[in-house]
Amino acid sequence: MGKWRICCVVSALVLIISVVVLVTLYFTLFKPKDPNIIVQSVTLQSTTIRVVLFPYQDIEGNATIGLTVTVDNRNYGGFKYHNATAFINYRGNLVAEAPIGEDSISPRSKHNISTSVIVFAHELAADDHFLSDFFSGVFNFTSSTTLHGKVNVFNIFKFKASSSRNCNISVSLQNQTADSVCTSKIKF
Repeated sequence: MGKWRICCVVSALVLIISVVVLVTLYFTLFKPKDPNIIVQSVTLQSTTIRVVLFPYQDIEGNATIGLTVTVDNRNYGGFKYHNATAFINYRGNLVAEAPIGEDSISPRSKHNISTSVIVFAHELAADDHFLSDFFSGVFNFTSSTTLHGKVNVFNIFKFKASSSRNCNISVSLQNQTADSVCTSKIKF
């Protein structure tokens, strides 16, 4: 009877120590961290805008914005995401969508995501502030993207996660440049 009791006590201690070590690792080393979003370039690739005043008022054309963003994955788990769409808004109205292809981000690494967005001028022109922004030469946009996928930690732990990113983008027509500030969140 004494040998069984010692075996049970040792097994219980090993189990308790293992749980304490795993919980400690989770809350220190493996605690999920939001990825850093670093905007490498936001470029105005082309613009063709034509204002028609007679016989009716209309604005035609488009602007193509090239986006390259580096995602700095500070976690010990890789993230494989599915196809997604980035939504671009102008003063709260949806004016463009950009596809983001399925890909993966390795653990503790940086990964570039690039896409082109075609913004249609007639969608912009529907806003009352369009002409004042056009003549000032600056347009302010917001973009939002949510990537759904799976996190893989050491090929042992796999679970669903989503990463959302919101950006404020300011496009200058005169300088043909664009600046942006982005924030991101990851949810498990």
